[in-house]
Amino acid sequence: MKSVADALRPSVADASAAWAARVRADREQVERLRESADPTDFYAPVADRFRLDPQRTDDPTLEVLRSLVVPEEIWLDVGSGGGRFALPLALLAREVICVEPSPAMIAVLEEGVREHGISNIRIVPERWPLPDTAVRAQVDVALLAHIGYDIEEFGRFLDTVESVARQRCVAVMGEGAMTTVATMFWEPVHGEPRAALPALPELVTLLFARGRIPEIRLVDRSPPTFESMDELLTMARRQLWVRPGSEKDARLSELVQGGAEERDGRFALEWTPTRIGIVVWKPPPA
Repeated sequence: MKSVADALRPSVADASAAWAARVRADREQVERLRESADPTDFYAPVADRFRLDPQRTDDPTLEVLRSLVVPEEIWLDVGSGGGRFALPLALLAREVICVEPSPAMIAVLEEGVREHGISNIRIVPERWPLPDTAVRAQVDVALLAHIGYDIEEFGRFLDTVESVARQRCVAVMGEGAMTTVATMFWEPVHGEPRAALPALPELVTLLFARGRIPEIRLVDRSPPTFESMDELLTMARRQLWVRPGSEKDARLSELVQGGAEERDGRFALEWTPTRIGIVVWKPPPA
């Protein structure tokens, strides 16, 4: 008799396949419906939004990450972006190694390093996994902050991260993929429901399937806000892959104009906080 998979305890293969299927479904949907192509550097248009004060005290996610740092530890920040977490963590750790492929994000990170006089950040301008073993046997903690939502072979990706972390792995993920505008307006603009990317619940399921017992801390995340309606509409176009001036853009503009609310000079489509999970687990012995 053919065995029936246990939905409450999926195998590593089943959990990994389910993750990959969601990512493929999202990619195929985007390719079918998109009106605009990716820029050469995907993050160039939004890199400045990652320019944050490393001394800030109003970020609940950062406060949890700070509490995890042990002095003299070396942290690896995979996909560090503009350094929103790397810069403040470097003030507590021995060193932070930042792996980031986006030139625009690296420019923001380098400016932050210079502006705040932080000398213990090492920047590796590559995409993970690295082509060599430059960070092996050096890293105590590996950080994945909002990395993995769209990585199809995420199980293998986690293998490479766990292989370099001597003490702990830390992942930061939202309860849903971090695409607020796309989630709200995808169906009215594109005429079909949005394919759901994996996020925090699926990460936890995958980790348990891999035999890890994670610690999970939940914090609130304030929704993104924008300086102007134009800036908000630009982000909406980016998340829905809509071309300015198209019929879909006209519909999106109508939805954004009708749904946005201004508070204290900032614009947003949603003011209710969402939940972010900071997930900590021990990698398997080398």
